[in-house]
Amino acid sequence: MSQRPLQHRLGTARRSFFERGAAPVGIVPDTILQSWQRCQRGGLSVDAQPEVEPLPDARLRELRQRQETLWRLARPELDGLAADIAATGSIALLTDEAGWILDAEGNPGFLDKAGRVALMPGVRWDETTVGTNAIGTAIVEGRSVEVRGGEHYFAPHAILTCSATPIFDPYGQRVGVLDISGDARQQHLHARVLARQAVAHIEHRYFEAGLGDCEVVRLHHDAGLLGTAREGVLGFRNGRLVAANRAGLALFGLDHGDIGRAPYEALFDGPLSRLHDDGALVDRQGRALYGHLGPAGGSRVRSALPARPTPAAPARTAAAAAVRADATPLFDAAQQQVLERACRVLDAQLPVLLQGETGTGKEVFARELHRRSARAGKPFVAVNCAALPEGLIEAELFGYEEGAFTGARKSGNTGLLRQAQGGVLFLDEIGDMPLALQPRLLRVLQERTLSPLGGGKPVQLDFALICATHRDLDQAMGAGEFRSDLYYRIADHSVRLPAVREQADRAALVRGLWDRLGQGRQLEAAALEALAGYAWPGNVRQLCSCLRTLVALSDPGEQIRHGMLPAYLQTVRAPVLVPTAEGLEAMTETAMRDALRASHGNVAQAARALGISRSTLYRRVGATARRH
Repeated sequence: MSQRPLQHRLGTARRSFFERGAAPVGIVPDTILQSWQRCQRGGLSVDAQPEVEPLPDARLRELRQRQETLWRLARPELDGLAADIAATGSIALLTDEAGWILDAEGNPGFLDKAGRVALMPGVRWDETTVGTNAIGTAIVEGRSVEVRGGEHYFAPHAILTCSATPIFDPYGQRVGVLDISGDARQQHLHARVLARQAVAHIEHRYFEAGLGDCEVVRLHHDAGLLGTAREGVLGFRNGRLVAANRAGLALFGLDHGDIGRAPYEALFDGPLSRLHDDGALVDRQGRALYGHLGPAGGSRVRSALPARPTPAAPARTAAAAAVRADATPLFDAAQQQVLERACRVLDAQLPVLLQGETGTGKEVFARELHRRSARAGKPFVAVNCAALPEGLIEAELFGYEEGAFTGARKSGNTGLLRQAQGGVLFLDEIGDMPLALQPRLLRVLQERTLSPLGGGKPVQLDFALICATHRDLDQAMGAGEFRSDLYYRIADHSVRLPAVREQADRAALVRGLWDRLGQGRQLEAAALEALAGYAWPGNVRQLCSCLRTLVALSDPGEQIRHGMLPAYLQTVRAPVLVPTAEGLEAMTETAMRDALRASHGNVAQAARALGISRSTLYRRVGATARRH
C-alpha cells in the first residue's frame, strides 16, 4: 500500500497547524495534535533545529549502571527484537523513565540513518527536547504511541516511523520505554504489536526476583496461559493490591493508578486459600480465574492447575496434565532423550553446559531441566552474564555488604548466587563473562563458599549449575578470552542445541509450534511452506515471535494466508539450504562476503546464517568483515 495518501494528509495537517494556526481535527490523531499543542506552548519553534548532543561515554555508562535492573531485564527482548526487525530495516531502542536512550539494536544501516537525527544511545528523546516523538509522547500519555513520518514535530524527524510502549515496574512506576523505529517510507504494521509483546515480557520478568513480603498471585481465564507473559500477576500486602503487571490490571479493568488503593475484597469473592483447594478464584463478576500462589522470593515454581475447578481428584489430575502439556516447551523424541540424560547429570550434582546460537532455546531448555530435576521445587535463578554492566557484575553475582562501594544499597545485597540456594543457577552467555571475573567464579564453584564484597561471613552454597553460551569456547580459550580451568569446571556434560535451519523437518517444527500458539487458527499451505523455508537467523525465538504476531494480527478462526506474512517471508517458497559448520572448509570466501552483504554488514547475523562463529567469519574474510 502506498504511503503517498498519508504523506499528503500530513502535509495538509502541518500547513493547517503551523502556518494557519488551525487545529487539523480528524486529519491527525488526537494524540499527535495534543502533543503539537504542548510543544508549541512549551516554546519549541518548528523551524528550529533541535539542539541535542549525546552524553560522553562515561556519563552513559553511569546512566546504564543506575538503570541496571531495567537494562538487564530488557536485554533479552532487545536481542530477540533485533533478529525480528533487522530484515525490515528497523531498530529497537530502550530508554529510561525520562527518555534517555540506553541501548539500540537492529538493522545496522538504519542505526546509522537514525544517528543522523541523534536517535542513538546517550540522547534524551522527551517532548520538551525533541518535540513530538513516540518515546517522549508515550512518556506523557503513559501508554503505547505511534508517530509516523510528518507527525513528528520537527521536520528532520519525518524520516522516522516509531512505535513506543512505556515499561512499568510491579508497583506501577514508569521505569522506561521500549521503541521500534524504522524508515517512514515503509509500512511497519507489526511494530506496535512487537513493542507491546516485548514490554509484556519485560514487565513479567520483573516479578522473577520476588516482592518481599507480598502474597503473589498468578491468574488467567485460560489456564493454559499460566506461566507465560500473558498471565496476570498481582501482589497483595495486608489485604491491599500493592503490585501488578499490565495483564493483571486488565483482568479487572484497573490501571496503574489503582495500585496501592484497590482492596482484595473489591476484586475477589472468596479467600486466597481457594487457590489451594480449587485451583481457581472467582472475581466479583462471577468469572473463574485459574492460577496459583507464587512464591514471595525469586523462585518461579509453576504449579500445574486444573482447567476447571472441581472437587473430583481424577478430573483435577487429568486437567492439570493437560495444562502441563500445553505449557511444556516443544521437544521432539531426540530432544527428550537429550533432556533425560542432562537431567541425570544435573541430579548427580554435576554441571551442564548448553551451547547453541542465540535464539535456539537455551534458557527454555535450562528451565525444563530445572522442572524435571530433583530441585524442581526450589529457585531457578537466571543470570545473563553479557547483560550485566561490567562494573556491577561482581557485586550483583556475589553480593556485597553495606558501604562496600559508592552507591551500594544501605541494606547490602545478597547476590544472585545466594538467591539460587537449594535450587538451580543458570549462567547464560558465560562465554562473555569478563576475563578478570572468571577466577573468582572458579573459586566459588570449587569451594562452594562465598564471601560478599566488603567483608562478611563466608556463606556455604548449595545449587546445581547450568551454563549456556553462543560462543565457541574452544576458540575463546585458544584466544585467551576464556579460562580453560573454568571451562573444565562447567562442562562435565555438554549439550548442543541445533539452529532452526539445521532441523531435518522444519515444517514439522512450524506445525508443532503453531499447534501451541495458533489458538485454533489454520495455516494456509503456502504460508506453511514459506515459514518452513526461511532460515530464521534468530532461530526458535524469532520464529515464535513471528507466529505470535500472526495470531495477534488475525481474528479467531481466520486462516493465515501467505499474503499475511511479514515482508521478509513473502519471497520465500522453498527451504533454503544453508551451509553448516561441517561444510566450512568447502565454503568459499565469496559465499561469506555474499552473506555479509545480505545481512547489511551485520557480522553476527551473517555468521548465524552461515552456521559458523563470528570469529571464524572474521578469520576467513579478514579485513572485509572488520570494515563491516
